[in-house]
Amino acid sequence: MYRFYDQRGRDFIWRRDTSPYIVFLSEFMLQQTQTSRVEQKLPEFLRVFPDFASLAAARLSQVLSLWQGMGYNRRAGYLHRSAQEVVQRYHGFLPEDPQLLRSLPGIGSYTSNSIPAFAYNRPTVFIETNIRRVYLHHFFYGQQGVADGELMPLIAETLDTQNPRRWYYALMDYGAYLSRIVINPNRRSRQYTKQSPFEGSVRQVRGAILRILTAQGQGVSRDEVYTRVYQDLGLGDSPPRDYETRFLQASSTLINDGLILQDGDGTYNIP
Repeated sequence: MYRFYDQRGRDFIWRRDTSPYIVFLSEFMLQQTQTSRVEQKLPEFLRVFPDFASLAAARLSQVLSLWQGMGYNRRAGYLHRSAQEVVQRYHGFLPEDPQLLRSLPGIGSYTSNSIPAFAYNRPTVFIETNIRRVYLHHFFYGQQGVADGELMPLIAETLDTQNPRRWYYALMDYGAYLSRIVINPNRRSRQYTKQSPFEGSVRQVRGAILRILTAQGQGVSRDEVYTRVYQDLGLGDSPPRDYETRFLQASSTLINDGLILQDGDGTYNIP
């Protein structure tokens, strides 16, 4: 594995600088986002928010504005709230204990273990899509419906506990390489789900609502947002039949996620 990594290992900003804040940012950004897009966005974030203190002190609208183009805007809200908790609870120092990290907004099983490995070189055990691909291909060839619980003991057994950071880099890069030369082994995973289309989805409407509100910089009436969203999405002079349902679902989930506020008069704002 290391021979492969020495010859074909990828070079990323968050690998050249493994300081906890950069690892923290990159791990949030890499959730459901291609590495090429994160490579472009991370330097922009670091210029505006160079540390936990500056990110925590920012308005959510600033974070969302900078996040545009990354998708899954809920992550930006979690990122912002997690930074605030790191400053308030841990005085700006990111914990390396997975249990403490798990208590932060938006950090689940994978991220609570990947951050200690990449930021602190701790031998934690975790799985993601490239790692899963490697173990399915080499240890469960041809088997269907393989659960992650069957892979985790193998990951723990093969982990380089002396240098877990470099081991995971090599493992993930090899998994990315496998994706180009074999039929995707992840389809044989019990955890495999095919992503639903973005066009016409509630997620697309959510993104359009946030894009309009961050550009406006002040409150916008619900009716105006309703109209501007379907114009922004190029849906024509009048919205399609199911548009109102998608708009209501998108706006209500944004409110529930704390990404927008709705005043008593129906005006939308970003906190």
